[in-house]
Amino acid sequence: MLKTFKAFLQDGRLEWIDDRPHLGNERLQVYVTVLENDADPILKTRGQRMSELLEHLATTNGLDGIDPVQWQQEMRRERSLPGR
Repeated sequence: MLKTFKAFLQDGRLEWIDDRPHLGNERLQVYVTVLENDADPILKTRGQRMSELLEHLATTNGLDGIDPVQWQQEMRRERSLPGR
């Protein structure tokens, strides 16, 4: 079973938070998953834009007048069904 260890990455070095692997002088290959990174401006911009659009739809009742059952039936009619 694989174990997961928490660490902070700073200046190219890992600082272990809780448990640490018992390595001795071994060199260990690791995979690092970044959980949070506010430095990515593209993701922040896209998320902010999506939030603005959803807020606009909510405040302007932009979906009023759309019958969801009818809309779904129309969407299903547009695609071709295999073997039919």
